[in-house]
Amino acid sequence: MQDVESGWLSQAQKGDSQAFAQLVEAYQKPVYNLCYRMLHNAEDAEDAAQETFLRAYRSMNRYDANRSFSTWLLSIAAHYCIDQIRKRRMTIVSIEDLPIPVLPDDAIGPESTVSRSEENRRIKALLEVLDPIDRVAVIMYYWYDFSYKEICQTLSLTQSALKSRLHRARRAMAQEWMERQTQALSPGRRLHESSTV
Repeated sequence: MQDVESGWLSQAQKGDSQAFAQLVEAYQKPVYNLCYRMLHNAEDAEDAAQETFLRAYRSMNRYDANRSFSTWLLSIAAHYCIDQIRKRRMTIVSIEDLPIPVLPDDAIGPESTVSRSEENRRIKALLEVLDPIDRVAVIMYYWYDFSYKEICQTLSLTQSALKSRLHRARRAMAQEWMERQTQALSPGRRLHESSTV
């Protein structure tokens, strides 16, 4: 596959739109998934994915073949999503109103779908508390298994700054998780206490 991709890259850099279309097809799902995890909205994620590929196509002559294409492409997507998050920072959206991802895995039963939807909702809520840069660092590290080096290149961070951001993000997500668990238990406690009085 890597040889085939190298051929597509070489042709795309020469302006071959068919070769670039092959790259779009190969990376469509990872780019969409990154955008969705960043933006938490299927329509915005589709728009961001399209914008990512458009920007990549326009910049193909600047792509460095010594760098991983997927890292370069996802870097474009991440930066675009960060800009979108910053632009809409003033808009408050309820987590409950956010849609479930549009690209489910094949052959999943109804119980698994419900369970996965609930898990996705919880993860989205936890990611929402993070700064946009921290959010993309967490997504790239934990969902895409990017190395520290790749993430540092993408986000223009030093390795120590990245580690610090990941540590802070994990702590913020853990704190949010604990607060949500406490809130979930509180009504039950109050009900139990009032019934024993």
